Amino acid sequence: MNSLVLLLICVAILIVGYICYGGWLCKQWGVGDSKTETPAHTMEDGVDYVPAKAPVLMGHHFSSIAGAGPITGPIGAAMFGWLPVTLWVLVGGIFFGGVHDFGALFASVRNKGQSIGEIISSNMSKRAKQLFIIFSYLTLILVVAAFASIVASTFGAVYDESGALNLAASETPATVAMISMLFIAIAIVFGFCVYRRNMPMGIASVVGVLAIVLIMAVGMNFHPIYLSTKTWMWIVGIYIAIASVTPVWILLQPRDYLSSFLLYAMLIVAFFGVVVAHPTFDSTFPAVTSFAVDNGNGVQYMFPVLFTTVACGAISGFHSLVSSGTTSKQLDREKDAKPIAYGGMLLECVLAILTLCAIGYAYKWNATHPDAALTGATAIFGGGIAHMIDDVIPGSYSILNSLLVLTYSAFCLTSLDTATRLARFMFQEFWLEPGETAKDVKEGWKKVMVNPYFATILTVVLGILLGMTGYAKIWGLFGAANQLLAGIGLLAVATWLGNVGKNNKMFLIPMAFMIVVTICSLCLTVKNQIGMIAAGGADWGPWAQTIFGILLIALAIVLVIEGVQTLKNPKKAA
Repeated sequence: MNSLVLLLICVAILIVGYICYGGWLCKQWGVGDSKTETPAHTMEDGVDYVPAKAPVLMGHHFSSIAGAGPITGPIGAAMFGWLPVTLWVLVGGIFFGGVHDFGALFASVRNKGQSIGEIISSNMSKRAKQLFIIFSYLTLILVVAAFASIVASTFGAVYDESGALNLAASETPATVAMISMLFIAIAIVFGFCVYRRNMPMGIASVVGVLAIVLIMAVGMNFHPIYLSTKTWMWIVGIYIAIASVTPVWILLQPRDYLSSFLLYAMLIVAFFGVVVAHPTFDSTFPAVTSFAVDNGNGVQYMFPVLFTTVACGAISGFHSLVSSGTTSKQLDREKDAKPIAYGGMLLECVLAILTLCAIGYAYKWNATHPDAALTGATAIFGGGIAHMIDDVIPGSYSILNSLLVLTYSAFCLTSLDTATRLARFMFQEFWLEPGETAKDVKEGWKKVMVNPYFATILTVVLGILLGMTGYAKIWGLFGAANQLLAGIGLLAVATWLGNVGKNNKMFLIPMAFMIVVTICSLCLTVKNQIGMIAAGGADWGPWAQTIFGILLIALAIVLVIEGVQTLKNPKKAA
């Protein structure tokens, strides 16, 4: 299969899906029919509720939901072949992920910008809300740990066995770290100019893009900071602690908007690479391998592994937290919800397909260059795309690879502080009664619990400590936990739509499928971990995965029972 043909066919299908199915969803739900203003206006507080222009909010939303998922997911699932991954990305993106993200944003906007947890509380029960928040908070802690570790390792200097700095191997990390730090500085200046000096967005955007080019030139030629991964972990922890409580107009909105230009540039570069190189998938990357694949870590089955691995490229529970946690509080107009949420999901699908093209090239490269093999998600995607173009434009590899690695890091850094802010929201909401806000709590221990600074510090400390002490030992649960989150998110929006008398049937099949996938995946994980424990010599990892796996299965069953009861007997809430 020629990768360019595959890419063009997939893009065409996604465009048709956006226009036809996305438009149908708008009509079914009455998106844009409301005469009232969005929560960003009615509840504006200058910190979390701040209206943002559609391009700015699109930058935040896309940067936050993307993370490393649409790149690492297809790479992990590539063991089953390119065809199953492609089909799941298309079907999942249009009928599962797009509906999930769009529905979560719309439901939150119509519910005062409240999170999925509060929507569950008002449409199912307080117990269901608390169970959901505990699960979501622990999942977000794992996200913080993982992404902090990824960012720190991307920035961290490389040392040899004697403990001496390997300067040559540390050049790229130092470059990426320098550019990333400068990027944060220009984002703050951008936010100040736009929101406090009323600089026209068009002019500010041009200046911002030129500033990005400038800092990339500076960073590639001047990067004197060589710090260890552990040091960067602490620096990243301090950064996300500050970023997650800072008013969104200072850092989150401008940084994510400017980040989006990096992301769009990455998409353009990747698309250009496929056009000029258009590699053909050969025996190194077949259409289908086998339903059961032994990847060296045991046998992996296409069902359910494919559907828990691709995640962000098709559907991801994390997206519902972003849609209902930060995006809904910044949505300027309700009609912007479709391009931002549904469109943002389908744009991730494009990135997932581009990743497949990079995989095909990287596998062929590895077969002919075993001494310079591309291994790991960053190298396979960034190196694969950069080598495609370098074959046509010699000498471009270094610059393009740095750009792609920087963008990958920007994905992770954006998702990281968004996840921290979301975890802060979740922790605060857990202690609140239905309809109560943090400002309503005036005294007692509960006032401490709903304090945003306390919630943030606790989240950051837990996340960073887990990231430094072995999050990888329980990372195997993340895929299933994330997709369980997606299934519950679909269930929550479906119950709300049913209660307000709107069509929710488009949620039923995706919801049932994701919950079945999740439970099957968790059962296999528990079975495998018990086998490791029984073999003897297991550390705390298998024990933790077994215990949490069983708890997640129980959680899924409890929430499904409550959700089905609500779907059968709608409360007809206002």
